[in-house]
This record gives sequence, C-alpha cells and structure tokens, in this order.
Amino acid sequence: MKKAAKPPSDPELKRRIQELIDYKHGGHNQESVADIIENALKLLKDVQDSGDVRVIQTSLRELRYAFKLFAPYAHVRKVTMFGSARTQPSRPEYQQAVEFGRKIAAAGFMVITGAGPGIMQAGHEGAGPDMSFGVNIRLPWDQGANPVIREDSKLIHFKYFFTRKLIFIREADAIALFPGGFGTMDEGYEALTLMQTGKCQLMPLVLIDRPGGAFWKTWDKQVREHLLRDELISPDDLNLYQITDDTDHAVKMITRFYRNFHSSRFVKDLFVIRLKHAPSDSALAAMNEDFAGINLGLPIKRIEPTRDEVADKDHVDLPRIAFQFNRRDYGRLRQLIDVLNRV
Repeated sequence: MKKAAKPPSDPELKRRIQELIDYKHGGHNQESVADIIENALKLLKDVQDSGDVRVIQTSLRELRYAFKLFAPYAHVRKVTMFGSARTQPSRPEYQQAVEFGRKIAAAGFMVITGAGPGIMQAGHEGAGPDMSFGVNIRLPWDQGANPVIREDSKLIHFKYFFTRKLIFIREADAIALFPGGFGTMDEGYEALTLMQTGKCQLMPLVLIDRPGGAFWKTWDKQVREHLLRDELISPDDLNLYQITDDTDHAVKMITRFYRNFHSSRFVKDLFVIRLKHAPSDSALAAMNEDFAGINLGLPIKRIEPTRDEVADKDHVDLPRIAFQFNRRDYGRLRQLIDVLNRV
C-alpha cells in the first residue's frame, strides 16, 4: 500500500507565520513555534467541538507557564513527594514527611508536591518555601494551596491532571511516595510505567513506610505474588523501586543514585551516559560481560561528546560512556547505573 502523499506546504502561510514571529522579536525554537501556530490554525477546520479546543488551549497555557517557572531552577535537582492529602499532623507518616523534606533539602534537593494538605504540606514544612514548588490542582471542592506555599511564586495551579502529572515527573530527579490513596497509587504506577517503557529518565523511586509499617511492604507483596508470578512484569522491573521505613536511608537512596551518574540521553541509536568519573578499562570489561544482554552493538566504551551533544551544549564537560541499549530492559539498565555509582 502506498503512503498517503504529504499535503503541499503553503508558502504564504509560512511567510505570515514568520512575520508574526518577527513581530514578537523572534526568540528560542522558532521552527517549533511556527509548527505550533500552523497546527493551531488547523483547529479552525479539524476540530468543531469548542470543549475539545479548550483542552488544547488550556493545556498549552499551563505547560508554557510551568516550563517558564521551573527553568531558572533547572540546575537544582528536585524530588517529587506524593502521599495522602488526608494524613493529619498527628500521624507518624506526616512527621516522617516533614523529616524527609528537611533532610532532602539539606542534601541540596528542592521538593515538589501537589501543594495541598497532608503529606504535601508536611513535605513543604520540612523543606521550607525557598526549597519548595507547589503543583496544585483545581477540584470541584476547595483544595487551596497549603499555607507554606500559598503565597510563594513557585506555586502553579492546574486544571488538568495530565498536565500536572507531566510536570511532576518531567521536573523530578527522584520520587518519594508516602502512604496514600487512589491518587498516590496512580502517580506511583505512572512513574513506574514511564521508567519501565523509557518514556522518562530513570530516577530513584523510594516508597517510604512509617517506622515498622507495612503499607508498601504489603503493596510489594501483591506486586510479587500477582504481577511477577503471573509474568505480567519481568523480575528486573523490581529494580525500579525501593522500600524503606527510614528517612535517612531514603535520602541516601536518592543521593547515591547521583554519586557518579549524572544524566543520559539517546543520540540516534547510541545510548549515552554522562558521569562524574569515567570507569576504568577493567570496570568496563566487567560491565560488558555482566550486561551483554541489553547491548545490541559494540561494547560499552568511553566516548567524547557526540556532535548532537556539542550542538545542544549538553554537559559536554563530563566524561561519558555509550552503547546500543536495546530500549527494553530498563530494570537492568537501572542495575548498570548502580554499578557505575559503585565504580
């Protein structure tokens, strides 16, 4: 079957869009912005329902503003904290969240929460407003922002859960889940799904029980006895999360993930891992032996920054290694990062 022919471009439309961009004195990403404008104009004919158009309109506004707000803090690592809005200050889970917020902020991480009461407020109390972001959601009933973040400029209000959840994950370098209800479970499973499928960066996902508690241990038992036993997930997927009831240990799980590992990206078929310290030849040899199953090409090796990374000014000062990752076994990739952090 032949592919449908691509509609011919409209030179006059492109010229007028460029005039608009020039009128606003240009700026970043002009080609992408021109494409957004062209697609917005297609809504005039392609989408008749005004409610559908408002979804696009509102989500674009929310994401544009959120990216603008987070941009000045891009150099600071952040932890997204999830947990129940119903947890009262008298509960040990609340006090744990305060402790965790304080300790992770002392380690140099900012805290992102949903800005509501309960665990969200506890995280902000611990981290303090200067080290906090609030990502609130408008609900049919009143869920105003908690008093810690209410008057802070780093508070955002979202209409849609899907735009809010995108920001929670996209801006995070780690995720901490405290006991919670449907929302907490939803957010935790989405984070796992995104990492399992490579739709977001690998990051620490720490499930924090109250001291001696079994909330997440019971959840983990269900995962192992049903999802794993019935082969609905792979054994390596269990590497994507960790459980503890100790806030000091939770902080160590997060900070140790970045002991040597810095970041990663795909450059075409090459998976590049940026590090603080390059592994030795003997360490690389051991990794090539232990992780051959996830490598589709040449051995894992040290490389210079790729042409694309140089063009993007993407951490070109850091040492890096690269290989052809199979884009499937992200649980094993997480194990490789753990090995790199022990080198």
